[in-house]
Amino acid sequence: MNGKSNPASAIPASIDATLGLLAKADYIADRSLATVLFLALKMGRPLFLEGEAGVGKTEIAKVLSSTLGRRLIRLQCYEGLDVAAAVYEWNYAAQMIAIRLGEAEGTSDRARLESDVFSERFLIKRPLLQALEPDPAGPPVLLIDEIDRTDEAFEAFLLEVLADFQITIPELGTVKAAHPPIVIVTSNRTREIHDALKRRCLYHWVGYPNAERELSILRAKVPGISKKLSEQVVAFVQALRKEDLFKSPGVAETLDWAGALTELDVVALDPATVSDTLGVLLKYQDDIARLDGTKVEQLLDEVKSELRAAE
Repeated sequence: MNGKSNPASAIPASIDATLGLLAKADYIADRSLATVLFLALKMGRPLFLEGEAGVGKTEIAKVLSSTLGRRLIRLQCYEGLDVAAAVYEWNYAAQMIAIRLGEAEGTSDRARLESDVFSERFLIKRPLLQALEPDPAGPPVLLIDEIDRTDEAFEAFLLEVLADFQITIPELGTVKAAHPPIVIVTSNRTREIHDALKRRCLYHWVGYPNAERELSILRAKVPGISKKLSEQVVAFVQALRKEDLFKSPGVAETLDWAGALTELDVVALDPATVSDTLGVLLKYQDDIARLDGTKVEQLLDEVKSELRAAE
């Protein structure tokens, strides 16, 4: 990272520049995503990204961190996430030692002792509090990943953070960011997020890419793959997404599968190879079971016929 960079000058000045910024890190975005990202950066608003798992929501925060030269602070959400894990907690063991030392030294000023043990040196800062701190490289990128895994109580707490970029610590007061972080919030939509939280953000649904864009992504991320195999991989994955599956493969699975096929020195798809490697592409046994040998062969024939017709 370049610690001397000017935060304002690093922000792209147009939608096209935003597309270029993402492309520098081999993130092939459509114009609608680049537009809402550009607006979020210019307006200083959090960006709420919803979509199926594996479509590249989390990657956007990583790309912004690397291309803008900002620190990435990630809060991975989970059921039961609380303030102690997400925001801050006190170092109780160190506080107890300080109290015992104070008593051993005969400290009689209990107010001063209490003030000392609740000072910043005993504060353990978690991701949300870290994101409000100044950084010489510019405001960090705060990734709040999979917010749908938390509960409504934690959502309510986030309102203060996302509305005013501040956190209140009862013993110390209010900590407010001098320059708001770049905030990316993601959700796999396993449950609905409250409107109050969404209103504080700009919103974008990240869907599966069309075949042309997915092919560009694949060639950027797996540069060693042949033209023929890359076209067959993308066409087969696109066909799979039209099937009645519990979980369709995302872009992440497409890249994993292409990488696996390359490692196996596969030149072109055949039914046996597809069947043997379905565990890279699909993550549920019921989905794999639906694609028996006959179904795989049928899909593969359709894919190859479409590709021949397009030549």
